[in-house]
Amino acid sequence: MFKIKYFIQQSWLLIVSSFLFGLLIAATNYALSERIEGNKTEKFNLLTGALLPGAKPELATTVEIDSIGGKKEKVNIYKAVTKMGECVGWSFKAAGSGFQDKIELVIAVNKNIEKIVGFNVLASNETPGFGDQIKDNFYQNQFKSAPVDVLKLVKTGDPKKIDSEIVAITGATVSSEAVVKIINDYLPQIKKQMQEKGLISNDKPK
Repeated sequence: MFKIKYFIQQSWLLIVSSFLFGLLIAATNYALSERIEGNKTEKFNLLTGALLPGAKPELATTVEIDSIGGKKEKVNIYKAVTKMGECVGWSFKAAGSGFQDKIELVIAVNKNIEKIVGFNVLASNETPGFGDQIKDNFYQNQFKSAPVDVLKLVKTGDPKKIDSEIVAITGATVSSEAVVKIINDYLPQIKKQMQEKGLISNDKPK
């Protein structure tokens, strides 16, 4: 009993300070949450515009998928429309665990979700010089025009060959695999639900 009383006497300031500091962080996050989300939305639009040039993303529908963690997740699907009103593709946010932290992507596909147009990194804390190479052309270009199918990560191969095999980044296999897993998890579920909603055709490309 004496030891507990002594501990409280000696550490009350630290306990109170920790509580106040935690409260301050929570209040700051709450106050800035709207701005943070606004910045993410702006970045999403910019990244979508880079993947689908000349088109503006418009919210088309929301689907619910089983995420990598096994939980239900709602995903907003954006229709990329030109000034003439033509649909040139679709984009959406997708996320999964990387080596350091969560990786958030912007993924774009063509109008019938037959091919991947590409992806950009919305947020990532992967290791500089290693995992953050998922932002580099060497890695990202392998996804451009790749079929919407189950992608496979390989350690060696021709990164210039466009197919379902994605060559991993040397020294960053976990980050490389994380991107492939995210795409493999989201795309089939999204495509199926888009077909069920009648937003894309069920016909296979000839």
